[in-house]
Amino acid sequence: MSPLSRRAFASGLPLGLLGGGALGGGFIGSGLAPILGATPGLAATPAAPASVTPLAQIRIGRFTVTALTDGFADMPYTFFPGRTPAEVEQAAVVQHTARPSGVRFLFNQYLVEDGARRILIDAGPAGSIGQTGALPQALGALGLQRDQIDAVIVTHMHQDHMGGLIVGGQKTFPKAELYVDRRDVKHWTDPAKANGAPDYLQTSFRMADQLVRLYPKLQAIDGEREIARGVSIVDLTGHTPGHIGVRIEDGGQSLIMVSDMLFPVVHPAATDVVFLFEQDRPAAQAMRDRFFPLAASEGALIAATHMPFPGLGRIVSDRGQLRWQVADWALQD
Repeated sequence: MSPLSRRAFASGLPLGLLGGGALGGGFIGSGLAPILGATPGLAATPAAPASVTPLAQIRIGRFTVTALTDGFADMPYTFFPGRTPAEVEQAAVVQHTARPSGVRFLFNQYLVEDGARRILIDAGPAGSIGQTGALPQALGALGLQRDQIDAVIVTHMHQDHMGGLIVGGQKTFPKAELYVDRRDVKHWTDPAKANGAPDYLQTSFRMADQLVRLYPKLQAIDGEREIARGVSIVDLTGHTPGHIGVRIEDGGQSLIMVSDMLFPVVHPAATDVVFLFEQDRPAAQAMRDRFFPLAASEGALIAATHMPFPGLGRIVSDRGQLRWQVADWALQD
């Protein structure tokens, strides 16, 4: 099946809002210690107790999808090749995501439940970037511990998506099956790739080695496949060699979690603007050039890791210009 299958793009039915609603500017992570070193310019800072644990739920057929967050970091305005720092900052001011040190990025995760299995999509940076480490607290607000998660899908092997799986050098989701695209496993565990990579990617390489060691039953998956009935992998390669999305579909409703296909401020309007961490920038742009117009034409309901919490919205065409529209899901029946 094509990664841009039209059946991926049905709208979801809203369920409602839990525990604190939107993430306020005062939210701080739960204070887990940094792991494996921090990215230059994105050093972890001491965390105070969280003032709110944001949770948001939406129903997709038989599934309940809960948006969680591990916290936030401010990405320097220099991290967006294709635009000057001043241009990025100006756009961030307009969108209310500007902070003194950069663009406010959230780290959203999504818990998918159908009464039989609990599947988590990504695990956050867990203190290795910015003010993060709140995912265990967010799960706790649902009455869950990490050993109650049946599976974790890692959309790609950047530190902000897998750090929560290996906090303190420990296997933190002990009973979970782990799914990662084979191309990413190959890339991020290749010593030659690590030796030639810039400093800001070294933490991801170290984490990838640790992840493979701690989760020996990790399933390195090839291409699109169903993880569970109604939960399937979508190929969105470009951001990393094995960057994937996850489609949740049931009862004529669907939601597609697109991970790092979308970044605040620059997307979806400017597909020529990439992000510093992208290894294959032409491939990332080409995927966005294909994906964004189709998502707009189909009214796809999308979940995105770094968009303002809960990261749910749609790409819409407004007088020929693509823009992000926050989903009107929160308080509807």
